[in-house]
Amino acid sequence: MSFLDSFFTKKEKSVLGVDIGSSSLKVVQLRKEHGQAVLETYGELALGPYGGSEVGQATNLSAEQITETLKDLLREAKVTTTNCGVSIPFARSLLTLVNLPYRKDPAEQKTVIELEARKYIPVPVSEVQLDWFIVPKGDPAQFAEGDATGAAAERMVEVLLVAVHNDELSLLQRVAKDAGIIASFYEIEIFSTIRAVVDEPIKPVMVIDVGAASTKTYVIEHGVVALSHAISTGSQDITRAISVSGNLSIARAEALKKQEGLSADTVGSSELVFSRIFSEARRVLMQYETMHKKSVTAIVLTGGGGVTKELGTYAKSIFSIDVRVANPFMKTEAPAFMRPILEEIGPEFAVAVGLALRKLGET
Repeated sequence: MSFLDSFFTKKEKSVLGVDIGSSSLKVVQLRKEHGQAVLETYGELALGPYGGSEVGQATNLSAEQITETLKDLLREAKVTTTNCGVSIPFARSLLTLVNLPYRKDPAEQKTVIELEARKYIPVPVSEVQLDWFIVPKGDPAQFAEGDATGAAAERMVEVLLVAVHNDELSLLQRVAKDAGIIASFYEIEIFSTIRAVVDEPIKPVMVIDVGAASTKTYVIEHGVVALSHAISTGSQDITRAISVSGNLSIARAEALKKQEGLSADTVGSSELVFSRIFSEARRVLMQYETMHKKSVTAIVLTGGGGVTKELGTYAKSIFSIDVRVANPFMKTEAPAFMRPILEEIGPEFAVAVGLALRKLGET
């Protein structure tokens, strides 16, 4: 093998996670070394300026504008690989849990699920990509009650249906192609986040993902989404509240949110928004615990809003269970001097890290 051959072979070990969010693009490049995920580079670019709005604000850009931003980000972050996985926004997908009859034959089970899925998807099944997972249960023999005539009870299983519209996939595929990257998979961001920040394999854990336009709350049990809920308030609302209360520009308010957060003059306006988010999240948590008769053991805070200073401390005062701020970079090897920075920005990069970890598993 020549020097050039070995050089390019080494480069092929690098993989990329590309998170296409509503307010920014994020990339994380990893390589595998001695069985460990090693951080090579990362970067983020706000989408707002490319669409005529402010940093931190949610956008609705064309494929061409997203591609332009992504090309700039790949260049600025000095990305050296084209092999990647790309995120699908949670808002552009459908996740729903349904109870369906159990069938021993996998082919028959697949048919039952695909037929039932038509009832829950608001568009023709031919217009979406459909996937599904049977949720593991502690007690494998769970049965529905028999009918009034005394017919034998039928065993049921809980199924997580996942659907993504073909138009959304086409847009992402076009962006990837035009940006010169090669995506082997497209994954709904919720699953990337779970991979990066949830370590508990069995007990229920709640993730509160504070995005720009909205907040996603979901309970993870046995590594699978057992409940999901979207809250219409997000980190851009926190920025706007700081801007209004302090008579500041959006750009200055966004910077202040990250620098001072809930620890300074912004506490009143920030706390008001976060109290709405956490109040709704607590309602969802209680709904899950009542319905499933089991306790959520911990809460993980992630997303762009998760970088708000002192958020973890504030959340601990609201919830009576263990609360931590996500640090997905803990699953990667990086120089010690970078650790404080990576811990600070970690919540924003959970999706990109999760995508890169899955891609690394393919190599």
